Amino acid sequence: MAATYLPDSLVALLPPQTGILPSWLAFISLVAAGNSLQTFATLKATKEIFGNDPAQVTWLHSHTFGTWTFLSAAIRAYCAYNPGNKELYDLCLLSYWLAFAHFGSEWLYFGTAKFGRGLIGPLVVSTASIVWMTMQRGYYLGL
Repeated sequence: MAATYLPDSLVALLPPQTGILPSWLAFISLVAAGNSLQTFATLKATKEIFGNDPAQVTWLHSHTFGTWTFLSAAIRAYCAYNPGNKELYDLCLLSYWLAFAHFGSEWLYFGTAKFGRGLIGPLVVSTASIVWMTMQRGYYLGL
């Protein structure tokens, strides 16, 4: 197992598959779940993303956004532990494309998102994950 510098109790929780991609997916899933929880506690981070028109960020919007984010986290977590499942792998990859399209269109088309700290993370993570998963698709699916 790659992460031998971590405590055994933590290593046991990591996806058992070879390669770093499954651990990346698990990590991003945890980050997304945390982001999802914060949308139910405060509007601050959501307003940071959609800062060009913060008046549109309501509790309803934040809760909907958090639920969508948690669904994405669940899909990515399942894929982290089952990267050889073609349908799940493709669904996970699609979740990154949807995130990229959502954040990109809110920024470039609708103009509700502002380029800054709140937007850079989702754009970088979705882009890197799309590229990485596309490049590794054959390896994990045995194609």
